[in-house]
Amino acid sequence: MSRRAAAVAAIGLFMSCTASIAHAIDSEAARFAIHTVARGLEFPWGLAFLPDGEMLVTERPGRLRRVASDGTLSPPLTGLPAIAEIGQGGLLDVALHPQFAENRLIYLSYAADGDGGHGTEVSRGRLVDGGIEDVERVFRALPKAAGGRHFGSRLLFLSDGTLLITLGDRGHEPNGQNLGGHPGSIIRVTDTGAVPDDNPFVGFDGVRPEIYTFGNRNVQGIALDPATGKVWATEHGPQGGDEVNLIRPGTNYGWAEITYGCNYGTGTRIGAGEQREGVAEPALQWTPSIAPSGLTVYRGDAFPGWHGNLFAGALKFRLLSRLVLDDQDRVVHEERLLGEELGRIRDVRTGPDGFIYLLTDSGDGVIARLEPIAD
Repeated sequence: MSRRAAAVAAIGLFMSCTASIAHAIDSEAARFAIHTVARGLEFPWGLAFLPDGEMLVTERPGRLRRVASDGTLSPPLTGLPAIAEIGQGGLLDVALHPQFAENRLIYLSYAADGDGGHGTEVSRGRLVDGGIEDVERVFRALPKAAGGRHFGSRLLFLSDGTLLITLGDRGHEPNGQNLGGHPGSIIRVTDTGAVPDDNPFVGFDGVRPEIYTFGNRNVQGIALDPATGKVWATEHGPQGGDEVNLIRPGTNYGWAEITYGCNYGTGTRIGAGEQREGVAEPALQWTPSIAPSGLTVYRGDAFPGWHGNLFAGALKFRLLSRLVLDDQDRVVHEERLLGEELGRIRDVRTGPDGFIYLLTDSGDGVIARLEPIAD
């Protein structure tokens, strides 16, 4: 049996151990049910699938757990770096090294203390029974700042083995256009934290060479399309102006000079307008805001009608947004699913079994799975 087949078979064990919401749900392009894989998580934030069929899940207060094939949660794993739980910050995303089966390395993003306040950091360590060992920091967003807003942060390995790290502007609008600091950008580093030679701003005076894109307010969803190699991201706007963006190196996504968002309370416009030459136009913008979170590009076999669609979680309206793209990478249709079925959806992943997995943002959060129902 191949390694992938073994992992799919192991994850399939969940099906006999979990309960589903009792009714079928009809999408425009699929019929499915919701199965609860695990529950009792405190504000779960990120999810990763292990080759043996288990999962890793982060909890924002600073805990990392394994999830067994019967849905049992492990005790918190030991050996994590120092994590600051402040506002929107805490333990955030988790990702496996592309060669995890050989080196057992996992990557964690989190808020951390430091000179000037707090900021997003990324560390890696070797997964062992009960914890992680040999932990080392591979990235630190600078400068750090006071307050608990807009840390990002998602982790995504590209096909070349480099790592994308999404950040937020830390609640300070000018950071989006300030390439002398990391906040307000998406970062690209090697698996050890070094700067890739082909990063778009290498050699530019006064620019942080780790920066891959800029003009980003708070990116909390990022996904690689395995069929095309394209990278998509979801970004929080303020009062309106949430975005879906196709991520290209060196691109300015506008914040806070060019945006569809408005100021809280007053509703007045932010910046100089909605469009400008040299600023990428979003593939979709949501006004009013849905507070988009995790993102996946669906390329599994379980839901043929969803092939190639984007799925974005939403915190504000407690829904899953299915987005249909045309061949020009434009969003041409949106279907809103699961309104109030689960609650605030924090993360969205395609599992190796072809099912869609969701995390709910709650003090009693769950891992849920969408499974097809035959017509």
